[in-house]
Amino acid sequence: MTAVAFPPVHTAPIAVQWSPDGKGVRIIDQRLLPGEYLERDLKTVGDVCDAIATLAVRGAPAIGVAGAMGLAVAMGTLASLPRDRFSESLREHAHRIRETRPTAVNLAWAIDRMLAHAAAVAGDNRATIDALRTEAQAILDEDRAMCQRIGENGLALFPDGSRVLTHCNAGALATAGIGTALAPLYLAVQAGRRISVFVSETRPLLQGSRLTAWELARAGIPVTVLTDGMAAGLMREGRIDCCIVGADRIAANGDVANKIGTYSVAVAARHHELPMYVAAPTSTFDPRTATGAEIVIEQRSRDEVAKSALGATVPDGARVHNPAFDVTPANLITAIVSDRAVFRAPYDFGAGHRRPSR
Repeated sequence: MTAVAFPPVHTAPIAVQWSPDGKGVRIIDQRLLPGEYLERDLKTVGDVCDAIATLAVRGAPAIGVAGAMGLAVAMGTLASLPRDRFSESLREHAHRIRETRPTAVNLAWAIDRMLAHAAAVAGDNRATIDALRTEAQAILDEDRAMCQRIGENGLALFPDGSRVLTHCNAGALATAGIGTALAPLYLAVQAGRRISVFVSETRPLLQGSRLTAWELARAGIPVTVLTDGMAAGLMREGRIDCCIVGADRIAANGDVANKIGTYSVAVAARHHELPMYVAAPTSTFDPRTATGAEIVIEQRSRDEVAKSALGATVPDGARVHNPAFDVTPANLITAIVSDRAVFRAPYDFGAGHRRPSR
């Protein structure tokens, strides 16, 4: 690990990149923010899986990129193995990384893409390693470019003076670029528009207050943190103009799995007749999942809810329900902003881009 100074104010953090020596995946350890800024180099499959499972690196796009890069790094140490053992290790490592978090489709998408690319390469172990690294770099570059396009496609949704509510973190810390849900807000501010953001804490791990507020404050964007239960009250008072969130998986019918609490925001937004936007890259769309009912929801540790810095927050005799995500039905979503287009209901994400609008 490498303890470093906080990045300069007004500079977007880089959540995932190659380590300077090229032998590891450098991440920002997001478990420590906002109090401490530490960059960590992941050099083994165990490092990568632990970082993803414990949310040291998090956000659907970022864990897809980190998983792909981590697979390339891990296989780079195994060049001397016999070819059959090397191939077996590749499959084992890929499966281990792929299964670390089940809900975010980006991770499975990135690992499957890496395996397909490796299978198409003829030659020895070194040729396969080179191909894996090239493909991981392509996934990294594409994610950065996709974030920029999401920002450009969603820019028109946020006029001057917009007061925006967001939930969890879908900014630079969740991607390899400038973010998904925050990308249009960053570009709106760059264009000279006055944008203010309300961020729900996002319990139990506080990704909103710890991460999104940290990003926005350092970017000079006015940000106000509220607990998850306060959003509806603000909407009733007329202090919110629209909502935007990211996504961990988008089903073929437009149902969206995102951080737990998103569904509550969407219900409140519909009641108060406010737009509810979702922003996500192409890699988050899952055509093999017909509806949100088919999405496997990750169940997290009891301790995330039952313990805090103050000690126990739940008595020993009480059970804890701690899903990491919930599913928001497509009929509660005003538009889905991707790097390809802005989609509106009825959702159809096929090659025809049914009903896209800019």
